[in-house]
Amino acid sequence: MPTKILFVCLGNICRSPLAEGIGRALADKHGLSVTVDSAGTGNWHVGEAPCLHSVTVARQKGVDISRLRARQVAPKDFEAFDHIIALDASNHADLRRMGCGTVRKLGEFGLGGEDIPDPYFFKGFEGFERVYTMIEKGVENLYAELGLFSPRK
Repeated sequence: MPTKILFVCLGNICRSPLAEGIGRALADKHGLSVTVDSAGTGNWHVGEAPCLHSVTVARQKGVDISRLRARQVAPKDFEAFDHIIALDASNHADLRRMGCGTVRKLGEFGLGGEDIPDPYFFKGFEGFERVYTMIEKGVENLYAELGLFSPRK
């Protein structure tokens, strides 16, 4: 039975699709039994593709997220997934208010508890590169903590 992980950010068009794409790419690369999905706590982007900068930075790293579509997190997700991972403290708090009892922040995994900043509000592309790097490190460390594989040093 695969480990099921849901990554959650605000609108599901920047950070959480990157986490989903990175999580899937790592699973494919290492032959891991992992099911990965993403969602947003908000509903205003439901059905939309990830933002252009997220698609671009992922593509530059060999990860295709262009076919993903935003969705809003639902209470049934709290039962369907083994691990719910929020990208920042605000979404962590929102998930707790929604009734998700076992949610963690991606920043807890090798990032000193840091929030993954929302690059949607950054000017320019460089913020997306920084966010990609943070998410990649966090996902690698999450997988390592779950005993799925050993991250690169």
